[in-house]
Amino acid sequence: MTRHARNCTAGAVYTYHEKKRDAAESGYGTNHQRISKDSVKSFDCCSLTLAPCRNPVITKDGYLFDKEAILQYIITKKTDYAKKLKAYERQKQAERSEEAEANALEEQKKLMKFIDTEKNIVTSKYATPSTSAGTSSISNMANGRQNDLPSFWVPSQCPSAKKTKVEKPDSTIYCPVSFQPIKAKDLIDVKFTLVQDPDDKKSLIVKENRYMCAVTHDILSNSVPCAVLRPTGDVVTMECVEKLIKKDMLHPLTNTKLKEKDIIPLQRGGTGYSQTNADLEGKEKRPALMS
Repeated sequence: MTRHARNCTAGAVYTYHEKKRDAAESGYGTNHQRISKDSVKSFDCCSLTLAPCRNPVITKDGYLFDKEAILQYIITKKTDYAKKLKAYERQKQAERSEEAEANALEEQKKLMKFIDTEKNIVTSKYATPSTSAGTSSISNMANGRQNDLPSFWVPSQCPSAKKTKVEKPDSTIYCPVSFQPIKAKDLIDVKFTLVQDPDDKKSLIVKENRYMCAVTHDILSNSVPCAVLRPTGDVVTMECVEKLIKKDMLHPLTNTKLKEKDIIPLQRGGTGYSQTNADLEGKEKRPALMS
């Protein structure tokens, strides 16, 4: 009888543990690895530059930007829209000119046909008919094409060449992260509260704990959900919002009345690789080991 040991090789069944061990040794299967915090944007960093914000502003969707970066983005998009709109207007003008030329050419053809018909009426029945109207020429200077470039070898003049049609550009500017409409006047200034630690002489950028809640003075980080109060731009924790602010809907620092839209949850984390820091898992597909 076959002995059953840890290194048994006489079994008739390819077990799950053997398959898992062979997959790990041979490089097959899917690797699971937790993404480190270096792959996640910090809560106080710009969503465009991924660097700590000097003049932080927030959109109504809760995405944080550096004011200089987001305004430069908006200006660039407006300049791009102006260029596309000019190209579209030039195309429409060219289409109107081509349509007018085509109509004029059609009228000229009708006139020539009428003149040839009148000539055929007055000629005798033995006279040879005019061949000027019925003949077709392969010259690129005939049929009103004398204004075109006569160099038939130019790619844009080939019969198979198709003109690229410019679509009418969209004047709406979209957020680079949420892809929702964004305007400069809708940006809200954000005011972070610095951590008061006289013993810490480090620079603000290298500090691990830089900001705290404006009300409870809890340390803010990626693991702490935060919100921005629209009237003043103060950053508070969501725990403070749920336990203190939403009871009376009053601003805890100014005692002004708040609305639901005045509490903007601050989006945490998110780079080009990971969207949020709630579920950080990346998968790399590899060939499967078939049994």
